Amino acid sequence: MILGSVVDSDVNEKRIAVSLDTVKKCISNGFSVQLEKNFGRNSNIHDSELEKLGTKIVSKEEIYKTSDIIIQINCPNEIEISLIKDGAVLIGSFFPHLNKDKINKLLKKNIKIFSLELLPRITRAQSMDILSSQANLAGYKAVIDSVYEFNRAVPMMMTAAGTITPAKFFIIGAGVAGLQAIATAKRLGGVVSATDVRSASKEQVESLGGKFVFIESSKNLETSGGYAKELDEEDQKKQEQLLKTTIKNQDIVICTALIPGKRAPRIITEEMVKSMKSGSVICDLAVEQGGNSAFSEPGKITVINGVKIIGHKNFPSRISESASILFAKNIFNFLEIIYDKVGKKLKIDENDEIIKAVYINKEIS
Repeated sequence: MILGSVVDSDVNEKRIAVSLDTVKKCISNGFSVQLEKNFGRNSNIHDSELEKLGTKIVSKEEIYKTSDIIIQINCPNEIEISLIKDGAVLIGSFFPHLNKDKINKLLKKNIKIFSLELLPRITRAQSMDILSSQANLAGYKAVIDSVYEFNRAVPMMMTAAGTITPAKFFIIGAGVAGLQAIATAKRLGGVVSATDVRSASKEQVESLGGKFVFIESSKNLETSGGYAKELDEEDQKKQEQLLKTTIKNQDIVICTALIPGKRAPRIITEEMVKSMKSGSVICDLAVEQGGNSAFSEPGKITVINGVKIIGHKNFPSRISESASILFAKNIFNFLEIIYDKVGKKLKIDENDEIIKAVYINKEIS
């Protein structure tokens, strides 16, 4: 069975979907692996290293036309879809409701599509959870990028010439990305506080050394899947008031709040941005889904009254080597549940709750 992967067509995407480790494991499991030329250039992997493991280096067109299983980061474009052979298996992160037309075209070619961002939040799926592995790195990189743009030292420094006070970090959203941001900011010596609408986040924030700031609500603001719910008008007003008094005293604010399937909630208003000290930094991890902060723009660093608002796209891709290693392992772990190593064939159990969640086999209206 032939397994193939290509360099992503998006110029902003530096990650790859297989690593040296997973190539080795796939070949030992009986796969013939073929990859595009210069496949691992952004992850410091040379074609010669892949070839030593038994990988074939071929053209993108040949990979799509001959591979039984295609692994890639994002949804293929129109030209790529036309090249994929009928009946192939496609595994990656495809966000079907954002790519309806492409998904429907793939289905017309009888492509078996597995989109792993749809994984259920169950223990057995944790090793395949691409959202968590990539969000973890995004939270780390957000702090590193913010500190780079911040024109002061982060930790407290006591010298004969005087004392430098530590930078104050405020993390909005205490999911995977937010918790990693808290941990990273603390390791750098910052004073860290965080907020989340889910009261259950309090213990996690405090366990990492952060101060938890939150609104009191009589409603359950957490979904059954563990995500934050969208706030109603009453709770939005409470949150806005809380943030108004908190944000103006912060040096670095990291925004990580997302609601699955919906536009990112606008949390930081124009007034809040303008209330911050000149030299402060806001990093908006939600910028590609609409943004948590006023003035944030995808792919840009905007400056308002001396406040920098970072809107970098695709934070995991900014540390592509580490992100690729984790993404590739997530994919390989999923591959193991749909591939029979003994019979060297696919075994797709549509009653399995993981398969049921990620398998796209019906057209999207």
